[in-house]
Amino acid sequence: MYAILDIETTGGKYNEEGITEIAIYKFDGHQITDQFISLVNPEKPIQPFVVNLTGINNEMLRNAPKFYEVARRIVEITTDCVVVAHNAKFDYRILRTEFRRLGFEYERRSLCTVELSKKLIPGQESYSLGKLVRALGIPLSDRHRATGDAQATVKLFKMLLAKDLDKDILKDAVRAEPKRHLDSKLVNMLEDLPGITGVYYLHDEEGEILYIGKSKNIKKRVNQHFTNEHHKSRQMQKEVASVSYEATGNELIALLKENQEIKRNRPKYNKALKRNVFSHALYHFTDEKGFINFKIGIAGRANSITTFSSLKRARNVLEMWVEEYELCKRLCRLEKGTGNCFNYSIKTCHGACVDEESTETYNERARELIANHTYSRQNMIVIDRGRDIDEKSALLVEDGEFKGVGYYNLNHQINHLDIIRSIITPMKNDRDAQHIIQSYLRRNKRLKIIQLSVHE
Repeated sequence: MYAILDIETTGGKYNEEGITEIAIYKFDGHQITDQFISLVNPEKPIQPFVVNLTGINNEMLRNAPKFYEVARRIVEITTDCVVVAHNAKFDYRILRTEFRRLGFEYERRSLCTVELSKKLIPGQESYSLGKLVRALGIPLSDRHRATGDAQATVKLFKMLLAKDLDKDILKDAVRAEPKRHLDSKLVNMLEDLPGITGVYYLHDEEGEILYIGKSKNIKKRVNQHFTNEHHKSRQMQKEVASVSYEATGNELIALLKENQEIKRNRPKYNKALKRNVFSHALYHFTDEKGFINFKIGIAGRANSITTFSSLKRARNVLEMWVEEYELCKRLCRLEKGTGNCFNYSIKTCHGACVDEESTETYNERARELIANHTYSRQNMIVIDRGRDIDEKSALLVEDGEFKGVGYYNLNHQINHLDIIRSIITPMKNDRDAQHIIQSYLRRNKRLKIIQLSVHE
């Protein structure tokens, strides 16, 4: 659990500043579960430059509560939480100073989103909150006011959690959580899980990841793990101490994250991914007459159009495409023999097999199939559902290479490639990822795809 906060102060000498406004959002890694926002009477004048910066003046604070009046609520909302702030050293120091004045030693673990951003989003021109969130397409209102800055920090931290592929933030938070009592521990863990699409992580007592999985319904899938009587499942049930999860909003990102994070983290109970998740691919070549031919073959060779999980799946899809693009079954190696193909006799093949159709008209349809089902050399963004109602996901492909995935607010236009690159969590462009994307696009034809200009 995290307490994401922002503090505005009077300014002045080091360790003599007073708090003028505080905003704290209790965040479980997915959504805000509690909040506390208040102006605070610092019992000392505000520096003029701070008044100009924040718009908070002495008159506004005359009837605001003093720090000792809000201290109990601050302790309560941050208990068992990691304090997160942009430039956490400043905010945490100010809080500890105020509590010391009351004779109370305030101690919490803390995380700084400036330091995390430098590690996980390198190469930014500036890591000040205003410039950073603008570069990342995160909306920010009421700059230099505690509420606006804290809300922007919540969104930034959510992005950082997604970009943390090694799951260091997550594992540290799990280690810090108070340990649950072992009685009915599996039932207790299930109570906190949602029935949403995403990736889930089963942890041991030390916070290490035992198993990574994906599901359209996390709660239902984890329940299956906890009720399975198989020997491996029973052993895992004994070792699991907590479950965490990451919402993805859609199955495509869940599949890609699962694929990459299993390979990266090598959890104890995940089967080693020694083989590819696909076995066959569709290739094309031009015959001696100039016709484009299609052929299903073993996956792995270069220049395949798309890949499939089995030979049966490959044949079924190619049969469907032969119909859709009015192609010749013989030129697609789905029918042997000589003379006309069967489809010619029922008027769905235009006669390429018996030289009654020109190579130009036939190849035009064949090229359309290739263009629609490969992203080789393409520059595009695939838009899908986000984690919240006001959010969309974006998957970036540049020059035919899968770059990664990210999320953006609906109010923000992702029409600039630099912004898209900033919000994207980089992911490995391996063959499994390519297969996952192509297979998903085949099954979900209504997805919005934005073709990018190479000059963007």
